Amino acid sequence: MKKYAWARINRKKFIVTVLWFLFLFGNIGAYPQAYKIVSTDVAVCYDTANPIPCPTSPGDPFYGQFPGVNLPSFQANNNGTVTDLVTGLTWQKSPDQNGNNDGVITIDDKLTWPQIQARLLVLNSTSWGGFSDWRIPTIKELYSLTNWNGTDPSGLQGTNTSGLTPFLDTNYFPFAYGNPPVERIIDVQYASGNLYQDNQNDKLFGFNFADGRIKGYGLIMPGGGDKVFSFIAVRGNSSYGFNHFTDNGDQTVTDSSTGLMWTRDDSQVAMNWEQALAWAQGKNAANYCGHNDWRLPNTKELQSIVDYTRTPESNHSAAIDPVFTCTSIINEAGYPDWPWFWTSTTHLSYDGTAYHGGWAVYVCFGTAGGWMQLPGNTYYSYVDVHGAGAQRSSPKCGTWLGDYMGLDSLGNPVYGKGPQGDVIRVNNFVRLVRDVMINGINDREGPERLKLYPNPANVFLTLDLERLPGGIATMEIMNSLGQIVVSLEIPVPQTAVINLGKIVQGCYTVKVLLENSILTGKFIRN
Repeated sequence: MKKYAWARINRKKFIVTVLWFLFLFGNIGAYPQAYKIVSTDVAVCYDTANPIPCPTSPGDPFYGQFPGVNLPSFQANNNGTVTDLVTGLTWQKSPDQNGNNDGVITIDDKLTWPQIQARLLVLNSTSWGGFSDWRIPTIKELYSLTNWNGTDPSGLQGTNTSGLTPFLDTNYFPFAYGNPPVERIIDVQYASGNLYQDNQNDKLFGFNFADGRIKGYGLIMPGGGDKVFSFIAVRGNSSYGFNHFTDNGDQTVTDSSTGLMWTRDDSQVAMNWEQALAWAQGKNAANYCGHNDWRLPNTKELQSIVDYTRTPESNHSAAIDPVFTCTSIINEAGYPDWPWFWTSTTHLSYDGTAYHGGWAVYVCFGTAGGWMQLPGNTYYSYVDVHGAGAQRSSPKCGTWLGDYMGLDSLGNPVYGKGPQGDVIRVNNFVRLVRDVMINGINDREGPERLKLYPNPANVFLTLDLERLPGGIATMEIMNSLGQIVVSLEIPVPQTAVINLGKIVQGCYTVKVLLENSILTGKFIRN
């Protein structure tokens, strides 16, 4: 009897331990998810230059442009903060430093790196917003705020910014472009706490919400003086951005923090953007590593696996965890290096008259090189201008010569683009991703994502509601201001065709509600 009682007690302790473990790390059969990757929020697909109806078949050209399932969702608080309902992070809503957080942002609000650290101490010592656990965001936390409906003004002539869209949701976060002639329009670099060290100078990784790029910015300006940044502090979800990789032993790697599975090996060859999308589908046709739902990652997914503690300079490796393999290359200067990798995300540019979708986003896992004329030299040198872990963009196709920059030390002509002579590579490498099966449900096809087509739509929009249980669902279509323009009751399950009727052109959100099930999606009305 005593032995039985002891067994009962230990069994009870075991159950309690298991339940506590599940509370911390997720449900039975599920991977522990420390954070969700927010969607890029892009509802439009592109070819090598222009918007196109999103391809629906794996055999279609440009199939596989995936924005993600976790649509952005913010809550404005009454204390000058904004809570991201997807990531669990709470932000200062504005980088203005005048204390009243009125959202008016001027050049005087920008801070040097030492001033940012001092500012953080003030925020915590005064319990700003009612909290004393503010921190400088990591570059992964900062990147979670990006919205890829933004337009890059780099080719804009003049100073009129009225036709531009920043890479930030300005419904919640006040924003101001740079103030010419003291600044350039694109001088809107937000600071992270990630420093990048090379043999030239210390760099601070920041994201530019004006032109849509992660770059390592020198803390000292080339002409002298400290570089200044916009700064917003963050708090909450201290697990955000930390990976938990598992080598599955079958050439795949699972990140249990995000619920994403990656190919351990990359493509080993470079290709243009359209070829990269098609290469993913070729791997699916071959059931690569036992799966047929691989895709080219969007920019937020790919940036999530950068290891910002690793650099070619300090570790002699790519900026990625050693659980992955990364093909080595010889860069434009003739030195050993590691590749840049394509994403499925288009980087829109604006020249003052039209939007252009001819460039796609890549992430650097090797040096983010550019050709620069260093002080005292008459020639141009290859420099790791922005650091491994930078995110920039290149033309999707073609033979690119770019802007002539001069001669290198060997007398060879050098081509690049931008003030730092950024190297242009039309052909980049590929690493594929897929969603992990969680409790038998693929998150990509999960209950919160609504399948709809065509997108953009003209007169009719088709909603796939076949996965809903039986009943009467409420379907709402909301405009960009959150106003309901259509509300219908629809019997489900079915594939419903909605007549868009007199809905005007624009971007809309569709929400389908049935008991505890909510499906959401976005579309463009042409």
